[in-house]
Amino acid sequence: MSDITIRPVILEDAAAILAIYSYYVEKTAITFELEVPSLSEFQARIAKTLTKYPYLAAVRDGHIVGYAYAGTFKNRAAYDHSVELTIYLSPGERGHGTGRKLYKALENALSSMGIINLYACIGDPIIEDEHLTHNSENFHAHLGFTKVGTFHKCGRKFGRWYNMIWMEKIIGQHT
Repeated sequence: MSDITIRPVILEDAAAILAIYSYYVEKTAITFELEVPSLSEFQARIAKTLTKYPYLAAVRDGHIVGYAYAGTFKNRAAYDHSVELTIYLSPGERGHGTGRKLYKALENALSSMGIINLYACIGDPIIEDEHLTHNSENFHAHLGFTKVGTFHKCGRKFGRWYNMIWMEKIIGQHT
């Protein structure tokens, strides 16, 4: 397997990124989005993110196999040193270190911007099923995130209720 390159996303990447995301919308409860967004909607989401935060792609053999980005945690100036992170990998890409590389690059970019608090909002199964496991929680914990909260039965998808958890990682000093 060839090496992964991490690079900034450009708007022309939207179709490849949407192809990855579509799998998660249609087959999993990792996202609580119920319908795949249109390409134009997805391009607009990427463009909005790029106005303020990094949006990175993992590329292997010329193909995007994963992506990660930061977004506004809360839309108030007092939260300017905090962000919410998002990451998705092509289904066959898990277990190759791609997620770790994406998050490390994202963390470095955010640190240089003065971001201190990283948050991840994660779908959490009440009972693991074919749509959702604890893999995302375990991935984030492995990268130094700690669980800071649970919202019970707040998302409904595939006729089932799912919890949502928040995880946090502090990457700088609160001076």
